Amino acid sequence: MSSFLPITLEQLARENGVLLKDRTTPCRAAWAAAAPVLVVAKNKELPACIVHIWGVDINTASFAMYAFSISVLVQALLIISMSAAADHGRYRKTLLLVFAFAGSIGTMLFIGVVPSVYLLGALLAIIGNTCFGASFVLLNSFLPLLVRHHPSIIQEHDACTGPEQADTGQGMDEGVIDSTTSLLPRDPPPTVGAAVTSELRLSTRISSYGIGIGYAAGLLVQCLCVLVVMATGSTTFSLRLALLIAGAWWFVFTLPAALWLRPRPGPPLPAAQSASWYSYISYAWTSLFVTIFHASQLKDILLFLGAWFLLSDAIATVSGTAVLFAKTTLGMHTAALGLINVLATLSGICGAFGWAQISARLGLVPSQTIFACIWLFELIPLYALLGFVPAIQRLGVIGLQQPWEMYPLGIIYGFVLGGLSSYCRSLFGELIPPGYEAAFYALYAITDKGSSVFGPAIVGAITDRYGDIRPAFIFLAVLIALPLPLMWQVDVDRGRQEARLLRDELDSKADAAVANGEVVEPRSVQADQSFD
Repeated sequence: MSSFLPITLEQLARENGVLLKDRTTPCRAAWAAAAPVLVVAKNKELPACIVHIWGVDINTASFAMYAFSISVLVQALLIISMSAAADHGRYRKTLLLVFAFAGSIGTMLFIGVVPSVYLLGALLAIIGNTCFGASFVLLNSFLPLLVRHHPSIIQEHDACTGPEQADTGQGMDEGVIDSTTSLLPRDPPPTVGAAVTSELRLSTRISSYGIGIGYAAGLLVQCLCVLVVMATGSTTFSLRLALLIAGAWWFVFTLPAALWLRPRPGPPLPAAQSASWYSYISYAWTSLFVTIFHASQLKDILLFLGAWFLLSDAIATVSGTAVLFAKTTLGMHTAALGLINVLATLSGICGAFGWAQISARLGLVPSQTIFACIWLFELIPLYALLGFVPAIQRLGVIGLQQPWEMYPLGIIYGFVLGGLSSYCRSLFGELIPPGYEAAFYALYAITDKGSSVFGPAIVGAITDRYGDIRPAFIFLAVLIALPLPLMWQVDVDRGRQEARLLRDELDSKADAAVANGEVVEPRSVQADQSFD
């Protein structure tokens, strides 16, 4: 979906726009039917086009970036507002299915979006992207639970605590255990020195396999869409047909979750709260501010989230910017753009599995692996900026002056993304206070999705200002470099220790409040804050 959505929006807007140079001549993209994948027209750069929307002239490439920014803003607000309803009651699975089916249907409806109603395409893009992000967040906090209840971790924990403590069940109420036992945290076994824990190794492995399988599925649908685009002549209809296929794929593979995923109902809201939707939303926002306050007490959480805010914005913005640059500046056809995404997906699979091997061979801890990924990621905008150097311009090659140069950069992007997706999520899971996973993963998701409001909007503004996307790579080079000093300072052992101390402090306060007769969530309920 993310591969074809930006170029579909740009193409729909282009077919309704006028040339920037005179603002009167209708702009029609030179899309040659069944053009060879690696061939472009002699005058390869497409003319800059603008559309007039609500009294404002917007570059057609910026139109796609602005639509993405709006969808991210809506997504962030939705994620926050739905979090309490997902954590409490029986709404977890329901919300997951609602967002998945709504997003997939919205994506499939692109088949009916003709150029004359291109604004409807922007609306469907906002709906599809928002629902996709919300669905993904509902799955994100599975990782620490899968790790904590993995047989190897349970055996290691029992070996450290001894059979007597394991048999007591830590004094939990049997009714609570029946309803929430699979979500309750286990204290991890003691660690030795600065060594990477068994949990972190398992977390990284599960995350890597999950990302790899996701990339493999994405590769299949990408190849199918590229073949369909080539077979139908690389037209605007081809793009809409590709989105129909992507939406149908999403819909079909949501059905197994609908049939077999266990609902795992969560605890009710605290006694002082009603079960109305207003109560769920207000409780969610209150909980967010409480989580932000708790996070402010954890140095390594703050360092990581600051780096992740910038890094996730860079990841999302580079992808859309590169695709639109390839289409509008290099004049690449739809099938060629699809091939770039196929190569990036293949490389992402290699990255998801390969970075674990690279890290083990070089003796890198997760934070150092992330640091290496960021440095490699920085090569993409720096290479594009070589196109500003006069001597290189005269060569007519290097610095993203030829379409073929997009392919190796796509491979680098996929390889980097495969590593970052695996290691960032698993590293953050190690820094969270046990029992507060969903609250902190919600903050992680909001940081991820919310940050992406800014990058695409800034790229869109730069494109509107200069009439060209290439200057935006200066901004992207700075954006990618900014997380480096923050990520380098993250200390996992220190962060894990501080997280446990905060957990103990919060539990002590909860016990004291109960002793004073105050109405608070019991510790077992607080521990159950996780999406299913």
